[in-house]
Amino acid sequence: MRVGIVNDLAVACEALRRAVATDPALSVAWIARDGAEAVACAQRDRPDVVLMDLVMPVMDGVAATREIMRVAPCPILVVTATVSGNAALVYEALGAGALDAVNTPTIAPKGALDGAAEMVRRIHLVARAQSLRQVAAPVAAPAPPAPRRAPAACPIVAIGASTGGPRAIADVLASLPRPLHFGVVVVQHVSSAFVGGFAEWLASESRRAVRLARTGERLAANDIVIAGEDRHLVVAPDGALAYADEPRDSVHRPAVDELFGSLARNAAPGVAVLLTGMGRDGADGLARLRAAGWHTIAQDEATSVVWGMPGAAHRLGAAVETLPIGAIGAAVAAAVVRSR
Repeated sequence: MRVGIVNDLAVACEALRRAVATDPALSVAWIARDGAEAVACAQRDRPDVVLMDLVMPVMDGVAATREIMRVAPCPILVVTATVSGNAALVYEALGAGALDAVNTPTIAPKGALDGAAEMVRRIHLVARAQSLRQVAAPVAAPAPPAPRRAPAACPIVAIGASTGGPRAIADVLASLPRPLHFGVVVVQHVSSAFVGGFAEWLASESRRAVRLARTGERLAANDIVIAGEDRHLVVAPDGALAYADEPRDSVHRPAVDELFGSLARNAAPGVAVLLTGMGRDGADGLARLRAAGWHTIAQDEATSVVWGMPGAAHRLGAAVETLPIGAIGAAVAAAVVRSR
C-alpha cells in the first residue's frame, strides 16, 4: 500500500516515514511539504492513502483535503500534532472528505517511535473501509415488513452521512427553522473517539444544542441527537432509541441502513435525508423508508464531496427529492409541515 505524506516539518516527516516503514505492507509514495504540493503530487501519482497535516503554509490541510477529494479522490487520514488541540480543524477536514484522524507519531530521545502502531492501524482501517465501499454491489431493497409503530411524541427527521458529512450536516441543521417542531437523529460515520468532540463542533457550527443519543430516550421537539457509540443506533419497537450490536459484520458501526431500517419498522412516517459519503450505506434503508411512507431526500452530485451514498439512493429510486445541500433544510421543514 502506497502512502503519501504531507507535512511541513522535517522532523514530523521523518517520524511519519519511519512509522510507515514499520509495516512491510506499506511504502512511501511521496512526501509533500505543503497542501498545494500535496494536491499536485496526488494528481500526478495517486497513492492508496494520504497522511494529511492540518497547519501548513501555502495551503492548509483542510483546503488540501477538499481539493484532493475533488481532483484525485483517495482515502485521507488526518495526522496532526494533537487531535484534541486542533479539534475544530479536524472536523473541518472530516467535512472536506478526510476519513479519520490520529496524532502524529513522535521520535523519542533514544530514537524509539511513539504512536506509530496506532497510526499504522488507522491507515489499514481507512484503506479497508475504502475498498469495501468500492466493491459493495447494489442490491434491490426488499419490501418492508409489516410496521409495528409506537405513537410518536413528535415527527422524526433522520439524517445519515459519511465522507464530507460533518460540514453537510452542520449546513442542514443551521438552515432548519427555530425552534424545531420535530426531533432529529443523526448517524455520521466517525470514530467513537471523536464523536463527543464532533457533537460540540456541530453545536457550535449550527448554533443549536446537539448531544449524543442515549439508550431508552424518546425524541422530543427541538432534540438533535447523534449516534455516539461503535454500535448501531436504532429505534426500538416501543419507539425509544437503543444501541444494537448486530449485525456485527457491518462495514460501518453505526450504520445508516440500520437506523433507517428500524425507523421503517417502528416509527410513524417522517423525513429522512441521505448526505454525501462513499459507498452505499443508507441507500437501501432510504428505499425502505420511502416504501413505508416517509418523505426521502438525497443530496445531489454537484454539492456532495462524494456522491456514493446519495447517488446509490438516487439510482435506486429511494429519494423522493434529490437536492443541493442549500435546499435540503427548507425541503425538510416543508415536508414535516405537510405530514402533520
